[in-house]
This record gives sequence, C-alpha cells and structure tokens, in this order.
Amino acid sequence: MRENKMVNEYIAGFPPEIREKLESVRRTILDAAPEAQESIAWKMPAYKLNGKPLVYFAAHKKHIGFYPIPSGIEAFREELSAYGQSGKGSVRFPYDKPLPLDLIARIVLFRVKEF
Repeated sequence: MRENKMVNEYIAGFPPEIREKLESVRRTILDAAPEAQESIAWKMPAYKLNGKPLVYFAAHKKHIGFYPIPSGIEAFREELSAYGQSGKGSVRFPYDKPLPLDLIARIVLFRVKEF
C-alpha cells in the first residue's frame, strides 16, 4: 500500500477526531482495493483503478462524504438509505454516528469488480 503525500496532508488538516475517522475510511478503501492509486482530485482523496475513478471521500462540516460513483450507490441503495445523500453518486456519514466501515469495504469491493 502506497500512501500519497497529498492525502496525508489533506487528512492532517483536520482536528484529531476527524482525522481518525478519515484515516479509518482511507485504510478501509486501501485494504479493499490494494491496487488502487491514491491521489487528490476535486480537492478530496481519490482512488483510481486502471486509471479510472473508483471512489472518493471528503470531510465536511458535519459528515464524511463518500462518493462511490452512482453504481456503488445503486447497488447498496437499501443499506445506504439510513444515511443522507446529496446526489446520485454520494452518501453522507455523520460524525456523530459510527462509520459503517464494513459497508464501505463491500462497496469498494463491488466497485473493484466493475473493472
């Protein structure tokens, strides 16, 4: 697993409790998709596989946004219905609730299989 310096800097820019959550999401993604290339795109951590977008995530004021492209949302629509969505390709995980890391891992694995 190769960490990207810009992603390290992105995560470091947040308070400790948010950094911990962001790092958990990052590790979950990289564990599920060890071949993914990590970078920054659209001012957020981005993961590509074979040069194509896999997933993204970002810290916001009250939640972590997770962006598994519309197919990842569609395939897990029922499980994701417990969380807010801000578009057809994103979901909001509130800071005041536990992160669904198992669900994030399954979504990433689903996206990997699409390649």
